[in-house]
Amino acid sequence: MKTVDQLDEHWRLQNRFDFRGHSIAWDCIGNGPPAVLLHGTPFSSVEWRRIAPLLAQERRVYYFDMLGYGRSDMPNADVSRGIQNRLFAALYEHWGIGTPDIVAHDFGGSTALRGHLLDGLEYRSLTLIDPVAISPQGSALVQSAKQHEDVFSNLPAYVHEAILHAYIDGAVAKALRTSDMSLYLRPWLGDEGQKAFWRQIAQMDDKYTQEIEWRYREMRCPVTLIWGEEDEWCPLSDGEELSRRLSAPLMIVSGAKHLVQEDAPKAVIAGVTRFWRADVRCGS
Repeated sequence: MKTVDQLDEHWRLQNRFDFRGHSIAWDCIGNGPPAVLLHGTPFSSVEWRRIAPLLAQERRVYYFDMLGYGRSDMPNADVSRGIQNRLFAALYEHWGIGTPDIVAHDFGGSTALRGHLLDGLEYRSLTLIDPVAISPQGSALVQSAKQHEDVFSNLPAYVHEAILHAYIDGAVAKALRTSDMSLYLRPWLGDEGQKAFWRQIAQMDDKYTQEIEWRYREMRCPVTLIWGEEDEWCPLSDGEELSRRLSAPLMIVSGAKHLVQEDAPKAVIAGVTRFWRADVRCGS
């Protein structure tokens, strides 16, 4: 079994992009038409480590850690969804990738939708995996943290880590191996990481969904949905409603919760590549 350090070394983000004075970590692998993977919260691009190499057999796959996440800067600043679509738009232009296929999870899904509907980014296709796209959202923990950010930010480190471990554990149907859990925990540990974790929680706001959810009929590319049947963060009923609003097919993954990439990576890969190979394309 690989150690955490070995997994970290394998999943490298070797490039840096300056976004408004903040350093953003990104990388790309593979050859072919462009595709971009957008991660969710409280995760990072590491959630794609089992997915990206196989998708890269068909695409030039780009991935990055959003502002305030993973190996990107964690500033005491706006790291909400309101800034992430602007970051994505800046990277999109920097990469010069034309009309990529987009695969987006959780609030990465919201970022992709906002980039398309608010920033005019064009996609060849959009695959949404358990996206934050229907309001209202937010667990009891999220609501408490939004009201008491300072209290949570200053919890004893061992209490913070225990909460974080339980929080991430709630996103999977199958318990993560210690080494895999460590990959998700590590960015949020230490004083900077702890404050960054509760900062992004406190900045969660339904307004970022409400700004666009009335515009879903304006989508200019084919969309498909992949949803964990047992998702407790964004329940399947949200997926069914989003499918209706987008007139998009919904692939339900049994035995999976919110972090489908961990519970059923083969299903994700199969769903994405099947969609990519379909005849239905933008403008066709």
